[in-house]
Amino acid sequence: MTEETEILHFDRPGIDRAADLLSSGRLVAFPTETVYGLGADARNGQAVAAVYAAKGRPSFNPLIAHLADPAQARDHVVWSDQAEVLASAFWPGPLTLVLPLRPDHGLSTLVTAGLDTVALRVPAHPAARALLEATGGPVAAPSANPSGRISPTTAAHVLAGLSGRIAAVLDDGPCSVGLESTIVGLAGPAPTLLRAGGLPQEALEAALDAPLQSVSGADVVAPGQLASHYAPRARVRLNATEARGDEVLLGFAGVAGTLNLSASGDLVEAASRLFDHLHQLDGMARPIAVAPVPDRGLGRAINDRLRRAAAPR
Repeated sequence: MTEETEILHFDRPGIDRAADLLSSGRLVAFPTETVYGLGADARNGQAVAAVYAAKGRPSFNPLIAHLADPAQARDHVVWSDQAEVLASAFWPGPLTLVLPLRPDHGLSTLVTAGLDTVALRVPAHPAARALLEATGGPVAAPSANPSGRISPTTAAHVLAGLSGRIAAVLDDGPCSVGLESTIVGLAGPAPTLLRAGGLPQEALEAALDAPLQSVSGADVVAPGQLASHYAPRARVRLNATEARGDEVLLGFAGVAGTLNLSASGDLVEAASRLFDHLHQLDGMARPIAVAPVPDRGLGRAINDRLRRAAAPR
């Protein structure tokens, strides 16, 4: 079944319309500083089920619940001193915390994929914050793209993948960070990096004054942990210094290409361009070669996305 997808703008009528749609159980894509998210009322199981259906997302892959402010988190999870440290330092912003659920959390079990933890984030993007405040409750929002495909950093990317499957997209231009949030698990004995993202690991470890543990095991306990994810339709080859055959080349720094993530080697610029450049190259219907990116700072998150994009599917 298809529906006409409305294009809304970041103004009072647009926010009010988006909030009304979410409150009535409909799906609305909206911008955050990381990527565009596909929002549904996190307390409405039928609405959350529609997110999985629209994306074609496996039901064992949990979602992130987005909140208007840090105080709302205590309504849903067992808060901790470490959560307070990280939330005080980095919320609102590109950080997701995974914490144990309260018995009276009130969220749909589809948000948590049946786990006893939930991923929470307070985004910094003005449009996201205005929408969350107008909605007045948690909004479950994975990236607004078909499951496993390249994440969207513009409304056009959203419409290319989900037009006709969702009620509306709130358009406020390109996302500034361009990589999904960093996810830290706080439900175990030590803080654990579950997904590298738009907040560098070094900043988190400095705030905690302790190293983050690495994730172990193959179970999916947070979004973005599937081996094949963020993938173009085309084949992807990593650590390339030149194109082979009919490949197009995604360059970085001194490796020139069809497109370049950052000619100056700026990892912040590279992160903000990654998904948009992959969308453009994927549209050329040719294999994609990608230049090496340093595995430090935001480069860790960039390389994580590239490895998953290149994984067998």
